[in-house]
Amino acid sequence: MGGMRYEAITWGRMAGRLARHLDGLAPGDGGDRLKVALDGAPAAGGGELAGLLAEQLRDRGRAAHVVDTAGFLRPASLRYEHGRRDPDSYYAGWTDTGALWREVFTPLEPGGTGRVLPDLWDPVKDRATRSPYVTLPPGGVLLLHGPFLLGHWFPFDLTVHLRLSPAALARRGEEWTLPAFARYETEADPAGAADVVVRADDPRHPAWTGLGALGSD
Repeated sequence: MGGMRYEAITWGRMAGRLARHLDGLAPGDGGDRLKVALDGAPAAGGGELAGLLAEQLRDRGRAAHVVDTAGFLRPASLRYEHGRRDPDSYYAGWTDTGALWREVFTPLEPGGTGRVLPDLWDPVKDRATRSPYVTLPPGGVLLLHGPFLLGHWFPFDLTVHLRLSPAALARRGEEWTLPAFARYETEADPAGAADVVVRADDPRHPAWTGLGALGSD
């Protein structure tokens, strides 16, 4: 992390730069829909960036669909088996990655239907959402945001890691998750694995590594 160079940027400008980059990007699996990860703790602002990026893409004439991994959590009986604030469960047991593969990624494979389930489980009511499927047409972009997205072999075409320091996580009331994110750093090296890294400690003044290494700056 110490060797990375960051430049100050607004969230809006960041979304615009990412949208322009996606205009020139081809799906790596040979399909016709792009898949983007906005990886980070819920407090890092991945959902907000996903919304801004979807708006930019739609303004450019491209379909975009945002999926929050919070809609693919396992039932409370499984998530909280070892307590509501168990960091190991949070890291490895809260998100139903199998459902994400089945309901989000498989339909977007080459020759797939493009019919994506926007969410599966309501964590507040602790029951299935029964949401209707949404069809992402050819040329569309999936924007998936949530924690611990890297390291599952999800077929992303672009990965953005929104980094929060331990101090920032603690300030935002997420101190109990620190061991989970420390484990993620060790096992997945998200800052090293991601195409773009965003420093989001101060949500009013984000900074990022830019797209220079991807040939788009």
